[in-house]
Amino acid sequence: MKEGIHPAYYQAKVVCNCGNEFVTGSTKADIHTEICSKCHPFYTGQQKASSARGRIDQFNKRYGVESK
Repeated sequence: MKEGIHPAYYQAKVVCNCGNEFVTGSTKADIHTEICSKCHPFYTGQQKASSARGRIDQFNKRYGVESK
């Protein structure tokens, strides 16, 4: 690797709006985020999977795909 062309690498402290904090590697020393894995609906199980199933059923009905 060439000297002097790479950015500094830090052990960054990531802070979420929900209050969750964790450490990761980054080129920035501090990172502030709005949403993390502790408060995101997909990871917490609050996201509704039924809406996705409805869209799949709608696609299958529209294009004549029969389920087994």
